[in-house]
Amino acid sequence: QVQLVESGGGLVQPGGSLKLSCVASGRTVNSGVAGWFRQAPGKEREFVSAITWSTGATFHAASVKGRFTISRNNATSTVYLQMNSLKPEDTAVYHCAAKLGRLLTNSPSTYDYWGQGTQVTVSS
Repeated sequence: QVQLVESGGGLVQPGGSLKLSCVASGRTVNSGVAGWFRQAPGKEREFVSAITWSTGATFHAASVKGRFTISRNNATSTVYLQMNSLKPEDTAVYHCAAKLGRLLTNSPSTYDYWGQGTQVTVSS
């Protein structure tokens, strides 16, 4: 089992920044992929970004490329999502996810473990 705990969400004005954190614990957390997804009310869960624990290779959704950056700290088993130039349409619950394979994927069904999520609200 892998446990994921997110933090760092909150209310921010358009154009502002937030940094989300996700601490992973449990079996072989540093051998697969960690990802961030988001879900707005009434919408399906949407891929945001993913990173491999071993090499640090990353994959971002087109909607956030250039604004969001995913990174990880293997020593603390923590994955981060730095979000800049936030827009109202970025408002959602952001979930951390983990998968045991090394392939970077954007489909929620390919991830094995999920955190509870942290709310991000972008509003003036």
